[in-house]
Parts: sequence; structure tokens; C-alpha cells
Amino acid sequence: MKVEPDACAKSIARVWKPRTVLVTVSFVMITLFLCSLLVSDQYTNINGIWDGSTLMFVSSSIACRSKRCPRGSEALPRGIVEAASDMELKPLWRSSKKKALQKSLLAIAAGIQQKRGVDQIVRKFPVTNFTIMLFHYDGVVDRWSDLPWFGSAIHIVAINQTKWWFAKRFMHPDVVSAYEFIFVWDEDLGVDHFRADRYLEIVRKEGLQISQPALDPSLSSEVHHRITIRNKKTRVHRRIYMNRGREYCGNNSTQPPCTGWVEMMAPVFSRSAWRCAWHLIQNDLVHGWGMDMKLGYCAEGDPTRNVGVVDTQYLIHRGIPSLGGGVIPINKNSADDHTPPPAAGSGVDARKEIRRRAQAEMRLFKKRWTAAVKDDKCWIDPYDRRSRRQ
Repeated sequence: MKVEPDACAKSIARVWKPRTVLVTVSFVMITLFLCSLLVSDQYTNINGIWDGSTLMFVSSSIACRSKRCPRGSEALPRGIVEAASDMELKPLWRSSKKKALQKSLLAIAAGIQQKRGVDQIVRKFPVTNFTIMLFHYDGVVDRWSDLPWFGSAIHIVAINQTKWWFAKRFMHPDVVSAYEFIFVWDEDLGVDHFRADRYLEIVRKEGLQISQPALDPSLSSEVHHRITIRNKKTRVHRRIYMNRGREYCGNNSTQPPCTGWVEMMAPVFSRSAWRCAWHLIQNDLVHGWGMDMKLGYCAEGDPTRNVGVVDTQYLIHRGIPSLGGGVIPINKNSADDHTPPPAAGSGVDARKEIRRRAQAEMRLFKKRWTAAVKDDKCWIDPYDRRSRRQ
């Protein structure tokens, strides 16, 4: 049968309806998208050889994109990646079974002159539940070896460095992430009225992310902040009340030092709080002054609830000047101030100089914080009620 020319034209018109054009364009776009996946640098076979079905490869590629890998491990199969570590000692000649740690960590910057006091502190932390790490700022290690816990502790040495210098360099959150709580303590603390296991029972029950034991003012030689003073009527307190001129703390106070605050002398961090606090430690500011006023930002929520002082487990602050104590000679020709200089030049009160440096660091930290807040347009201050209303 002879087909009329106008009939052919009508047939073509029926085929190329707008809907058919849309389907065709969609098919082309999908094809281009699949091809782009095949040539992406993350999934390209450098030898140009593809294994298995292309469709299966594309499906698995899309699934892999949704999985997050620790930074730097992208070139490795996920099953071999060990993203965290701990401070547990391993045997040289026996196999060591992998098991989940149910431990916390105690880290102390210690000198040999405070050996007796440090020993008393460590004995309050059962070895079955705690890992002990000593930062030896005076270089003396062997003279600790007669203590029963010496062999199971981690010992790190750096001359005349503070605990925050050590913590920044040897307590990265990925290294200590296995530990439930992290104690970063000074060495001059009396622990007659303290037990670590009971302390953690209270912290868990109260939901404290950042905490410290209270200080007994009648027994301590130094108490610098009222919020750290033990309240004999409570198990935990989270704020203080005072009205002394410009210093006012009431129920509506939301900022340190009225609430959401602990001292840098004996802080205790949860795992997640330490991950934040470690980033707050400035690499070049070793005394940590000023940082205490900002720790509440690391409390994983409301700092007026998640930061507190434990009253029933309390400490005595002996206030013993150890690191850099006494009068040391100064060598004006030496540029290295990390170790005591040789006996030349004039003497100087080292404690006075250290305090002066700490105060300078506090001023610098405040300037950095102010500048960071100004520069970060996306950051919202949780303490600022006006920001939250917006």
C-alpha cells in the first residue's frame, strides 16, 4: 500500500511529541551523570580495566561516597583503619587481645620534690580503672622506680614544661579517646578526703561534662576562687551567690565565674569535653591562664548544668611552688629559657617571672578570643541570650 507523504509527516510528528523529547533529554542527562562517576578520580582504575558490571560499580561507588573515613585514611580499606589509640602498655612476647577499655586517665605534671604527694594522689586511682601518666618537668624518672605503680605508668620527660604544654602535645583527643574521663591535675593536691571511683559515680549521676573536686578552705593554703570552696550541705554545686560591689552572682547569672566554671588546677573532662578543650589550648601559651573562663563552651550543652564542683569528694590545695621555684641565675647571653641557665649574671625570682609571664599569656589569650569571635561570622555565643533570640 502506498503511503501518502502527509501521512509520514503525521507519523513523525506523533513520535516527536514534547513528552518524548523530555524523556530523551532525561536519558542523555542520566547517561552523562553515570559516565561522570566512572571517570571521577576517586573511583578511576588507573590501568583502564574495569571489573564486574558497570552498573554494580556505579551503585557501590554511590554507596561508598556516603561513608565517612578518618582524614588521611581514604586510600585504605575501611576494615584496616585504626582511628584511635590509648596509653595501655602492650607485652613484647605475648599476644594482646583487643578489648574495649572501661578506664579513665590521670595526667600529672610532677617533679621529684613532690614524689610523696604524687604517690598519695596516684594511690587514690585504682590501677584497674585508671591509666596513670606522669609528665616529668625536671627530667628525673629513675628515682620514682621504687613506687609500686611506676612500671604501669606512662612517663614523659621535657625539662621545665607545664602540664598544658605536655597535654597539648601528648594528649591529642584521638590518642585518649578510649578513656571515659580525663583528669589533668597539679601535683600539690592533698587527697585525704578524695576517692576517684566515688567521684566518678557522682559525676556520671549528675551528668557533669567538666568538673573538679571542691577545695577545703580550712585546710588549704591557697583558694583563689569562691566557686571552688566546698559546700558542706550539697553533693555538687554549679553556681555561687555573692554581691560585693561590681561582683554579683545570682540566679540569673549565666557566665563564669558565677557558674559554668572550674579552675585549671584539677579539672576533670569527659571524653567529648576534652576533644573540645584540647583545641582551646593554645600551642604557645603554656600556663593556661584565661582558658578557664572559656571551658564552659566545651560542656556539651548548657554549661550551667554540665559544669560543676563536687563537694563530697574534695581536695586540699597545698600551694607548693615547684616548677621554676626559687631564685635562679640569669645568663643574658642565652636565648634558651627552657632549662636553667648556667651560674652567670644576676639572680631573679623565678616564681615572680613565671607569674608575670602567665599574666601576659592571659591578656594575649583574651585578645585572641575577641579577635576570633569578631572574625567568625557563623559562630553564635551560647551564653549570649540576644544571639539565641535571633
